[in-house]
Amino acid sequence: GCVLVVSVIEQLAQWHNSTVKAAVERLCDYIPGKYQIMCHMSHCIDREMNADVVCHSLRLCKQDPGQPLCHLYSPPKLHHLCELMHPSTFIFLPLQKSFMGFSSVCAFPLLANLCEKIKFVLRNKLPFEDFDGDKFSTFPTLRGYHWRGRDCNDKNTTVYPGRRPDNWDAKSDSNCNGIWGVDPKDGIPYEEKFCKGADSRGVVLLGDSAGAHFHIPPEWMTVTEMSAKSFANLPMAFSDEFDWPQFSEITGFLNSTIGGWTDSLYLRLRKRNRCNHRDLQNISQNGIRGRLIQEIRSGLARNQLLDNPAIVIYATIGNDVCNGERDTLAHMTTPKEMLSNVVQALRYLDSHLPNGSHVILTGLVDGRFLWDNLHDRYHPLGQLNKDVTYSQVYSFLDCLQVSPCSGWLTPNETLRNLTSERALQLSNVLKEIARSEKYANFDIFYMDFPLRQTAEEWRKMGGEPWQLIEPVDGFHPSQIAAALGTGITWQKALHEWPQVLGKENPFNDQIEAIFKDQGGH
Repeated sequence: GCVLVVSVIEQLAQWHNSTVKAAVERLCDYIPGKYQIMCHMSHCIDREMNADVVCHSLRLCKQDPGQPLCHLYSPPKLHHLCELMHPSTFIFLPLQKSFMGFSSVCAFPLLANLCEKIKFVLRNKLPFEDFDGDKFSTFPTLRGYHWRGRDCNDKNTTVYPGRRPDNWDAKSDSNCNGIWGVDPKDGIPYEEKFCKGADSRGVVLLGDSAGAHFHIPPEWMTVTEMSAKSFANLPMAFSDEFDWPQFSEITGFLNSTIGGWTDSLYLRLRKRNRCNHRDLQNISQNGIRGRLIQEIRSGLARNQLLDNPAIVIYATIGNDVCNGERDTLAHMTTPKEMLSNVVQALRYLDSHLPNGSHVILTGLVDGRFLWDNLHDRYHPLGQLNKDVTYSQVYSFLDCLQVSPCSGWLTPNETLRNLTSERALQLSNVLKEIARSEKYANFDIFYMDFPLRQTAEEWRKMGGEPWQLIEPVDGFHPSQIAAALGTGITWQKALHEWPQVLGKENPFNDQIEAIFKDQGGH
């Protein structure tokens, strides 16, 4: 974190031909008030030294005994580095001491309350603001309606998205799809007239950081594009764990503000049947692996007797083979563990999903695509001076043992191939489960992660493969990849499993005409 912040400050000074102090003040003007934690560094970077040296000098970075010296930039001569890092030459020790007191973001008083809320959300996978306890919220972030359909009455636990209508919603909207009341012409409730027998269904994603749609805006690190507007979304991003589920491939529903466009399984289901409005749940978490049972137990909101069926997408596309460990292969999920984890989760789903539901198991991605298309390109931090490639970023994170995927983000081709081999083994486990397992309340399907088809589609549109990868972390699918992946998944379902998607509702236009003012997300 220190290296990233110092890099941005030094590049701001270079780009605007200013002092470091002026660059820090400029950055602090850009960033919303209570997030200005780096402003404590305003007098720490007065020398011509790169970010690695500054952060070691501040003792925010350190070299443990027996461990390599981790650095993002090419290191200065060894004696120069040692001299700079020696306490006798560091002239801002009082400031260093005060900064170290705030080395954790959550230690800052203004952020402490927000951090406690985020810890609650991470523990429970539930909305922080949920007054009636039905697992749906009227608040967007902190696992609110960015993650699952917006509640339309947060004081009534029997009113929430996805339930079957109460008395055809003649008097009020019990399922939050905006359709309620009685047609004065014939006395028939609108919900009964338009949605009865319409195969209404919701969509639930059980996933990892890719499903949650992890994204760090590149303009936060690209000084040539940086302005006050660049950080306007920082509070929202922080409260959503740097995830953007509202734009994601499965549950996205808002127009993208992070590039590309939004296309999602939810939006297509809603277009197919307007009665599906707001029936979405994104139960994904950064870093989660195939053992999703705890997340499902605490986060899934589906009543087997009262609610509509659901399409459940089970997609942990990388974390079962991805970790930051030195011996990464030893820490990957084994096929035996994968089988046990997934079957346990499916049994739980069978006891909670309404009859007529569907489960789609998504295979793991072949992550060799990442190194092949990014390793020699410049990272946003390296674009100004052409001095930081993705290969350097991957090595830096791996040295710190915080790599999102040591097996794929490595120059070691043998290790990359072994990681993909394990990913294929785990995908084959999922494929066999879909072929052989039978459940009472849902049928089950398998599909490969559509990376190859997505890349081919993007090439036809004139794009480059590297644009399908998040630019800052160099690991997750980008907004473009998410939108293109939706179309491929939809076409596969339409042609191979049409029963999953339900019927087209012939009353969609009438519903929109009558309830257009009540259908906002």
